[in-house]
Amino acid sequence: MHDKHRLEPGKHIWLTDLLTAGKGLYEGNKATAVTEFTAARKELIELQNRFYAEDKHKLLIVFQAMDAGGKDGTIRSVFRGVNPQGVRVHSFKAPSKVELAHDFLWRIHQVVPARGMIGVFNRSHYEDVLVVRVHNIVPETVWRPRYEYINQFEKLLHDSGTTILKFFLYISKEEQAERFQERLDDPQKHWKFSLEDLEKRKFWDDYMVAYEEMLNRCTTPWAPWHVIPADQKWYRNLAITRTIVNTLKELNPQYPENTDDLSQVVIE
Repeated sequence: MHDKHRLEPGKHIWLTDLLTAGKGLYEGNKATAVTEFTAARKELIELQNRFYAEDKHKLLIVFQAMDAGGKDGTIRSVFRGVNPQGVRVHSFKAPSKVELAHDFLWRIHQVVPARGMIGVFNRSHYEDVLVVRVHNIVPETVWRPRYEYINQFEKLLHDSGTTILKFFLYISKEEQAERFQERLDDPQKHWKFSLEDLEKRKFWDDYMVAYEEMLNRCTTPWAPWHVIPADQKWYRNLAITRTIVNTLKELNPQYPENTDDLSQVVIE
């Protein structure tokens, strides 16, 4: 599952050829997947502690999805129990007046992870080739060159020691409708629903075109995209956690050795 959903640079994909449902890709059942996910998250917690203590590597994790695609739920589920000192989550909403006065990557570069840190982006710089495109916020002459700017920006991060994982949580239009209805049916989830969500839903096909080009144009050897079937939350969580765990294993973080002689230390 580690490489199953990773796109190959230079190999064109069509979203209609990819699955939104992951249950057919998993041999076990939901209960088995939840058990495996719990074990994988426990492994993630230990690896993240070593990652933070070693203070050597940097890891950036990007989540993009349609509204109700599961970005918040994924972050809560996958990173529950990690050391909060070593993980920073940043959510990118509509840019402020100050942010708009700078280039579109300015606000992003300020919060990329430092050494020893895992940075998690809930939405990201990719909004500047998605929402601005679909809703004609800026002309095509402005947003189209941004694919290459983003690729070079991520190359800079990679060359500076940052490992980049990018996940597109791919849900079906039918699944989005069900999740919207759940929010409407539960008063405690009304805060998560906006009439603007329904307006954006009208542009579903336009968003799929924009996402497809984003995936094709910005899958690079240093920062490939992973398209995660996200209709089933249990599969989504397991697939993403396994990918992060295997990435951390490849980095092989270790607790640093204490250079002091502790053999004669006595606690009185």
